[in-house]
Amino acid sequence: MADADEVLVGQSQAGDPEAFEELVRRHQHMIHSLTFRMTGSPADAEDLAQESFIRAYGQIGSYRGEAKFSTWLYRITVNVCLNWRQREARRIRFQTSREDTMAELWAAAGMSPAENEQCRRVQEALLKLPTKQRAAIVLTVYDGFNHAEAAKVLGCSETTVSWRVFSARRKLKRWLTAGQMP
Repeated sequence: MADADEVLVGQSQAGDPEAFEELVRRHQHMIHSLTFRMTGSPADAEDLAQESFIRAYGQIGSYRGEAKFSTWLYRITVNVCLNWRQREARRIRFQTSREDTMAELWAAAGMSPAENEQCRRVQEALLKLPTKQRAAIVLTVYDGFNHAEAAKVLGCSETTVSWRVFSARRKLKRWLTAGQMP
């Protein structure tokens, strides 16, 4: 297979996209297995395998044949996974830091533990909303914008802002009264 890989790599470097597609077919199981073992998540594994092949395609011109193509591709994939792990760790640290900061703010505001818990639940529910609905709620409810002002900020009509706010409030009410998040 290595010899066939070398021929396909040469064709890919010469600009033949079908040759690279064949390399993907030959190695996709190996790469997907690696990304799954590195993440433990089928969805993340799929995304990282795809990212690995995209990077390999972009760097195919730098492949010099000093190692087998599969080794070169494996190295790219390991780097993609390591970068993903660092991003995930930063995201988790940021989220934990944000939660700690919010708890400190609520305590400083003299909130009781029950009020603190309610604020945490509201914030958690807000983060579950689709981005555009969340933006409409934050601008109108938290920042005090009227629908016309929010529409200008969001680049949409007042009607759209009204609909987003209505939809978001309905979801928030359902989630918070039922005590269940999506």
